[in-house]
Amino acid sequence: PPPPPAAQKPILNAGDGVGEHPTQALLDLFTVATAWAETGAAPPDVLACLAGKQLTLLGDLKHGRTTHSLALLCSRLAAPPSLVLVSPPELRMPQAVCDKLRARGVAVEETDALRQVLPQTDVLYVTRVQRERFATEEAYRAVAGSYVVDKALMEAAPPRCVVLHPLPRVDEISTDFDADPRARYFEQMENGMYVRMALLALVLGADLAAL
Repeated sequence: PPPPPAAQKPILNAGDGVGEHPTQALLDLFTVATAWAETGAAPPDVLACLAGKQLTLLGDLKHGRTTHSLALLCSRLAAPPSLVLVSPPELRMPQAVCDKLRARGVAVEETDALRQVLPQTDVLYVTRVQRERFATEEAYRAVAGSYVVDKALMEAAPPRCVVLHPLPRVDEISTDFDADPRARYFEQMENGMYVRMALLALVLGADLAAL
């Protein structure tokens, strides 16, 4: 027989340190699907929107719990995207996460060269370097500002590329890019409210079809 459940009540992980942030991954995927449905770049099916696409994760992938959850969620899709992990060597994706991705058949590339992979990037997911995760200010400053996404850099990206950021940002996305239609991080933030409302409604037994 199956083991008894660990808990008798629904539990929603709202983010656990440098581990994972699964509700963020759900709203990230929803944001990509709605963005491409508007432009016709992909079908509006949330579970199929990344099929055949390249998802580039950029920044602090070591401590970035949102990137861990998004990558692992993508690995559970019937047709996952290829993943390109761009970071300084010190901030690479944890090996345990990479091992899970590859074990599930996801194509994973690790690099520190953003400009080389940007022209093939369909979704660019940017994260900040998290000062609070470093033992010393010197260690933080050694990697802070490694990548800055701005208007000039994004000239090399595809016209239908979707740019996301879990926010807050520091200086890794320049404000001169905010008005670009590919910048979807403010919409992404708003979607967080709707997706989490839906999750709360589900665990409380609501019939979402009737809402």
